[in-house]
Amino acid sequence: MKKPKIFIACDTTNLNKIKRIIRETQNSKLPFGYKFGLEFLNSKSGRKFVANLKNKITFGDYKLADIPNTCASAIKAIKDLKLNYITIHISSGLKALKAAKKVSGLTKIIGVTILTSLDNKSLKEIGFDKDVKKLVLHQTKLAVKAKLDAIVCSPQEVKIVKKIFKKEIITPGIRLLGDLIGDQKRIMTPKEAFQNGATSLVIGRSLTKGNIKKNIQKLIRELK
Repeated sequence: MKKPKIFIACDTTNLNKIKRIIRETQNSKLPFGYKFGLEFLNSKSGRKFVANLKNKITFGDYKLADIPNTCASAIKAIKDLKLNYITIHISSGLKALKAAKKVSGLTKIIGVTILTSLDNKSLKEIGFDKDVKKLVLHQTKLAVKAKLDAIVCSPQEVKIVKKIFKKEIITPGIRLLGDLIGDQKRIMTPKEAFQNGATSLVIGRSLTKGNIKKNIQKLIRELK
């Protein structure tokens, strides 16, 4: 299967909506993958659905953040899902990243940098003394040391990340032209993100809210 240019964020517990998202993106010109977040993966029917999903690129957005042994054990516990990608917070530390990578098998481990819902003010509230870009650059160096397969960062940091990270760079915080920002802070349009050097994008509400097929056509027009 082709590497996805777009991962659709399947952020709902509504199984019928998930099925509709997958069904209505099958015959698109764009290669799609499907990102399942904690909301769906922890729902009553979510895990079973993902375990039985065939011939799709799947992205388990667990955002693991724990001690090395727990991160490794968690990845072992979900191996039956045969996910193509699993996320872990780089802030878990180098040992945890290496432990996750060691047991991942064919599943690609994605290091998550600073969430796109955070900005410099938010980081200061948490207790960080570096600005977003410096912190993301520092985290990227850890991802390289841990030999992770991919990185998640906002489109605003892609240019600095790709200078030292030569594998997949996946960017959330994507909004089609005219769409509401919502709870994101560091965002860009799909075209801007690809121009910055992203290898693939994560798009949720801009594609899944309303008429999915029309939204995809809008996305294709914007990418021309």
